[in-house]
Amino acid sequence: MKNRPLLFVILAVNTLVPLNAQDWKENLLTVRARSGDNVLSMLKRYGLSGYSCNIDFFCDKNNVTHRDRLQSNERYKLPICVAAYNGRSIMSTIEIDDWRKAERIKAFNNDALDQGLRPESFIVNRKLWIPIHELECESETPTDEKEPSPAVKGLHGELSLSKGSRKFPIFGSTYANTPLVDQKLKNKVFYLISGHGGPDVGAQGQRGSHTLCEDEYAYDVTLRLLKKLLSHGATAYMVVRDPDDGIRDGMFLDCDKDEVVWNDQEIPLPQKDRLVQRTDFINKMAAKHLKAGITDQTVIEIHVDSRSVHQHIDVFFYHRNGNEASKKLANNMQAVFREKYQDRPDRRDYEGTVTTRNLHTLTDSKTRRAVYIELANIRNAGDQQRLIQKNNRQAVANWIYEGIIRN
Repeated sequence: MKNRPLLFVILAVNTLVPLNAQDWKENLLTVRARSGDNVLSMLKRYGLSGYSCNIDFFCDKNNVTHRDRLQSNERYKLPICVAAYNGRSIMSTIEIDDWRKAERIKAFNNDALDQGLRPESFIVNRKLWIPIHELECESETPTDEKEPSPAVKGLHGELSLSKGSRKFPIFGSTYANTPLVDQKLKNKVFYLISGHGGPDVGAQGQRGSHTLCEDEYAYDVTLRLLKKLLSHGATAYMVVRDPDDGIRDGMFLDCDKDEVVWNDQEIPLPQKDRLVQRTDFINKMAAKHLKAGITDQTVIEIHVDSRSVHQHIDVFFYHRNGNEASKKLANNMQAVFREKYQDRPDRRDYEGTVTTRNLHTLTDSKTRRAVYIELANIRNAGDQQRLIQKNNRQAVANWIYEGIIRN
């Protein structure tokens, strides 16, 4: 994988216009439709479909209805304004005094960069994207202030540990701030397990003088996925947790054994006890959410495989046997990875598989869906690039997320 795979290409952006006239509000991002696109699929790709005003705006500007199929390779105006970033702040660039809105706009731009929807950050190319829902749909804009429904009060996963803010200690100080981009995943619950941890570091690989531990790299990818889910309104639980390892950008992540399970439970040494500890917690919380009326619940477990040093493997997936919802989710994730590989300059074929396997998490967890993911062969030098490069770890997390929202 390249350091930052360019997943999509922006084909046309109108020339930036003077800010002092506020004309940027009419300067819209223009992109080409893909084969098979309709209005909602295009807007969903850009994180815009959750707001009715975005849909109405798109239809009005492009003279289409929300049911129309778009013409492949034709240009369409998105409900995203493009302003010339002034290099100081988002608030001064677009003349607002709402720092929460500025944080959401920043998160929207960073999310687009992570997804490969824009080739450079707004800080680099000075093109700030402002979604129309931040300008015209105040009543629809997600806020951090809303009171939880009484039925689900206390069942907020990571949000319950953030003390009411959008700063999540689990990500470390650099990445703690996680603005709410939209409510795309509202009323969806995720239980994320990074493999091994505590007394068991899992598989190990060697790269030069550095030892690569499975649990550390699985943990970092899982944290990055967690951040994506939370930024889109999901309720999520990071089941295995490290008190001092947030999201890390280094190539060689230190191996340690201080991980715990939710509520600071010490991880036992026997493998069976470790697995039961995790599924018992998930099943307890799943039952509480189900009682509160939340049925859309998913377990995702992430590991790194170990095989012969010469054997390359692509990311592959196991799903719960006989469960169509789990199988569909795994297939959607696989489909995203296959598409992304086709976008690579070398266009190498993707060979990751989807199968069933009687793994404890898949057989004993009681959620609607469960998928188990293997990221790479930790002993293979080529596969190790998928793990040690921070941009590749982020890309893998992004692609898993795209498979989730495709479900």
